[in-house]
Amino acid sequence: MKTYKPTTKSRRAMTSLPFKELLSGDAPYKPLLAKKSSQGGRNAFGRITTRHQGGGHKRRLRLVDFSYNKKDIPATIETVEYDPFRSAFIGLALYKDGERRYVVVPKETRVGSTFIVAEDAPLTVGNRLPMGKIPVGTAVFNIEIAPGTGASLVRSAGTYAEVVAHDAGYAQIKLPSTEIRKVSDLAWASIGAVGNEAHNLVVIGKAGRSRWMGIRPTVRGSVMNPVDHPHGGGEGRQGRGLRRAKSKWGKPTGKGQKTRTPKKYSNVFIVSRRKVGKRKKG
Repeated sequence: MKTYKPTTKSRRAMTSLPFKELLSGDAPYKPLLAKKSSQGGRNAFGRITTRHQGGGHKRRLRLVDFSYNKKDIPATIETVEYDPFRSAFIGLALYKDGERRYVVVPKETRVGSTFIVAEDAPLTVGNRLPMGKIPVGTAVFNIEIAPGTGASLVRSAGTYAEVVAHDAGYAQIKLPSTEIRKVSDLAWASIGAVGNEAHNLVVIGKAGRSRWMGIRPTVRGSVMNPVDHPHGGGEGRQGRGLRRAKSKWGKPTGKGQKTRTPKKYSNVFIVSRRKVGKRKKG
């Protein structure tokens, strides 16, 4: 991690990633850039639907490929770049047929690394193949929930899932949340773990840096009035007065609270529910 001389109180604890060591230093590939305007957490009617968003630095969207539909064509990583819209690093992949695409890169990937998307691909980091051909104990990322839908699970920095079993046409994977779920053997996944594993060690250090990132302040419910939050009210500093923590709208929240929809469509694929709070730490 990169540290700074304590020229101010906020600068003392601030840390950041050593980008010069981790990235290739190349400018973004213009044909794969798109305009992305900030909505400030508001929907088409101008109403705030996601709180604590707004402001921040202007950013351009990188068109990252999660479909991986170029099969049996080797690709070489030309650059390793920062993506302002995700925690993981991305790489510019040059396929042998001349096409370039952005992909999320695993830990060991450097400029010049190669990978291939194929049913009979070797079990090396970065390669992509069906879940049914990945042995138990292998770390995977960029996992499809259903065949052909594109990678949607395990895409954040430093994360990976572990293949724990194969049974009746399904692979059982243990996700970073500790949940164990079934995924079709025909769904595809990449071998390895997502890069930039030091992302969670970054200390923002000051409120202004959060504002640069487009994060607006969060007000605690306990300091609001009763009309504004279930935890509000009382003279001076008070406990919430409720057995279970609630959100602003009265829904369960906080550690140990079950917030999953009871009749969610994917319940049949859950082998073991995720562990939360102290159980997860243990």
